Amino acid sequence: MVGAGVLSLPYAMAALGWGPGIVVLILSWVITLYTLWQMVEMHEMVPGKRFDRYHELGQHAFGEKLGLYIVVPQQLIVEVGVNIVYMVTGGKSLQKFHQTVCPDCKDIKLTFFIMIFASVHFVLSHLPNFNSISGISLAAAVMSLTYSTIAWSASLHKGVQQDVEYGYRSKSSIGTVFNFFTALGDVAFAYAGHNVVLEIQATIPSTPEKPSKGPMWKGVMVAYFVVALCYFPVALIGYKMFGNTVDDNILITLKDPAWLIAAANMFVVIHVIGSYQIYAMPVFDMLETLLVKKLHFKPSRPLRFITRNTYVAFTMFIAITFPFFGGLLGFFGGFAFAPTTYFLPCVMWLAIVKPKKFSFSWFANWTCIVLGLLLMTLSPIGGLRNIIINAKTYKFYN
Repeated sequence: MVGAGVLSLPYAMAALGWGPGIVVLILSWVITLYTLWQMVEMHEMVPGKRFDRYHELGQHAFGEKLGLYIVVPQQLIVEVGVNIVYMVTGGKSLQKFHQTVCPDCKDIKLTFFIMIFASVHFVLSHLPNFNSISGISLAAAVMSLTYSTIAWSASLHKGVQQDVEYGYRSKSSIGTVFNFFTALGDVAFAYAGHNVVLEIQATIPSTPEKPSKGPMWKGVMVAYFVVALCYFPVALIGYKMFGNTVDDNILITLKDPAWLIAAANMFVVIHVIGSYQIYAMPVFDMLETLLVKKLHFKPSRPLRFITRNTYVAFTMFIAITFPFFGGLLGFFGGFAFAPTTYFLPCVMWLAIVKPKKFSFSWFANWTCIVLGLLLMTLSPIGGLRNIIINAKTYKFYN
């Protein structure tokens, strides 16, 4: 659950301000926990059937064709978007590690660091399924908790900076509004576990006496407790110490102690290696199913090899072309994560469960839908503007 988006939360706080920032953080935590509970409940809502994929649940809620058209594009955008952002994150963290441990060395282009990070995935992408990456996933979980702790404790150690300012970064009201929109997407990106939750639950054994939702919900509660332990201290302490001068990645702002910041950046690299695979696995599944069932390719190792390597190369190329961490978070966070995380589970719940009109469940779901739609509309605008502004001064493939 804990993604690299946690590193951008102090930057998001700087664009939101103390009051709105705390409200958005808490609301996002509550809403996404609620929608995740709904997905866990709906996994085995039909007796004798398990919805092992997000699109299967969508097909049950909206019909065979419409369910596919609604869910699959959104899911693909999320998973491909996360993989692109994680390529950028992995490359930038490797670059920061290199600069920290060897400040006098010759600078190496970010492009090469992204390529180094991608090279790992040309190998790992050929692992067969979710269970085979459980060790990598465990390492990623430990790393995320570790670098989050380093981020807030190192910030606390540095103390409140001289001349710290908590006012909005942009000097124009238009800039402030657009930055606010981008920050909403940054927060949405941080809460991004829903797209693979059904695939993960599908790996848990289930019987009528002991349905999978029992252990799955326990896992979700542990995950969200860890999320709170990571997200809130990083966001609030990072913003408190650095104010509106904080970078879109808190570890870039922190420069000492050098050994600790270098270690934290390597922990980020290990974490996003695991996270990349978790989000890439469903994409591999979709691509290979499409090639075999629709285009009648013969299932084979060469097909698997070419498909997976082509996908890794594609995400690497986009990451090298547009390595704008903050802008990408804002854009993908709103455009893709808001539907699948904030309100699509609510729409499905209303369609399948049909709660009584004006009941608590009815109100709760409609509130999530309205807030999610606002998020989906506003944050991509801010994120896209951020990317365009960065692209004006950026030298491509530098």
